[in-house]
Amino acid sequence: MEMVLAAAANCTGALSSNHPKTFLKSRRSSLQMRACRSGPDAPLAVSSAAAPEEPRPVRLGIMGCGSIARKVARSMLLVPAADVAAVASRSEGKARLFAADNGLRSGTRIHGSYEALLDDPDVDAVYMPLPTSLHVKWATAAAERGKHLLLEKPTAPCAADLEPILAACEANGVQFMDSTMWMHHPRTAKMRQLVADQDTIGDVRFINTMVSFLANEDFLQNDIRVKPDLDGLGVLGDIGWYCIRGILWAVDYELPKNVVALHHPVKNQAGVLLACGASLYWADGKVATFHCSFLTNLTMDLTVVGTNGTIHVTDLVIPYEEKSAPFSVASKTNFAELSTGWDPHPSKHVVTTDLPQEGLMVQEFCRLVQGIRDAGVKPEGKWPGITRKTQIVVDAVKASIDNGFESVDVAS
Repeated sequence: MEMVLAAAANCTGALSSNHPKTFLKSRRSSLQMRACRSGPDAPLAVSSAAAPEEPRPVRLGIMGCGSIARKVARSMLLVPAADVAAVASRSEGKARLFAADNGLRSGTRIHGSYEALLDDPDVDAVYMPLPTSLHVKWATAAAERGKHLLLEKPTAPCAADLEPILAACEANGVQFMDSTMWMHHPRTAKMRQLVADQDTIGDVRFINTMVSFLANEDFLQNDIRVKPDLDGLGVLGDIGWYCIRGILWAVDYELPKNVVALHHPVKNQAGVLLACGASLYWADGKVATFHCSFLTNLTMDLTVVGTNGTIHVTDLVIPYEEKSAPFSVASKTNFAELSTGWDPHPSKHVVTTDLPQEGLMVQEFCRLVQGIRDAGVKPEGKWPGITRKTQIVVDAVKASIDNGFESVDVAS
């Protein structure tokens, strides 16, 4: 059986194919208010007298023009609550070319230094896709300037370096979020409901994640993710981050008691990890394993096994298609008669969404920033908490590798 689950519609409406915000502007000129329907017969309010003003878009600055920034910049154009106000690079020419190549509006301000972006009074928040080794300096500086922070993963070289970033965000009342995009896909929320359902899944006992892609020779020689001075965690910090986050997500972010790295990791000549894995253990007997690699075929698997059921995803990090994402559930399955098959068969589910997951990430980030900026709401604390736990486990895996695959206790 295949089930298609549509993501809940939001108040922003559909988007034009000609320009992401054209439809929205035309609707605003003809209707002073839109309302989400609370039921199938709920009316759409059009009276200007009672219409509350829509919150101002969040003015975003992009700090750094790497390849991942192109993907996130595209998503920003799809989100009505986001306005790309500025782009910064160490070269003004590079920033200007990035803005032109990615369809940013003509009024987008161009800065030839990161400092200039942080000094821009018309920037509310910063998206920071810089190399990990630069995060502590620039992320802390952004928070101290009162800029909300959407930070690329891995968020820091180690948990000790992450702490001043989170402390600066907390001290200055700014929102922190890392850019683990799959967290914001509606499929993730739907799977969370099922994992929490005792009847369907039961008690989670085992989790396995595998994320890999076959990097070409240019990547293996020149990409920042294989350079010890730029992203020294290598594959562990890049796609191992997704593996570890998936495991923590499956156990509702309960940290493991201890971690043991798998033998035979692969490193380049500079000592940067190209492939590795680990096993994680909890005091109650739960076990998880993961493997991440720049050297094997594209794979993005998550399997969560409980006493009553199993959830399996084969495109966790990047869905096969932008607007739909599948997963399967096997619940209370057993052998068919004479062990000739399964009974019942796993059910197949597809969750749809109007926005790609990176757009949903930007949308949620902007919603939180608007609440802080416009209504005095406190920053949402769950996001820095989840990031901290992910970084702690990354540290433990790295320590186990560096110390001859010894068991490493995980601090809470």
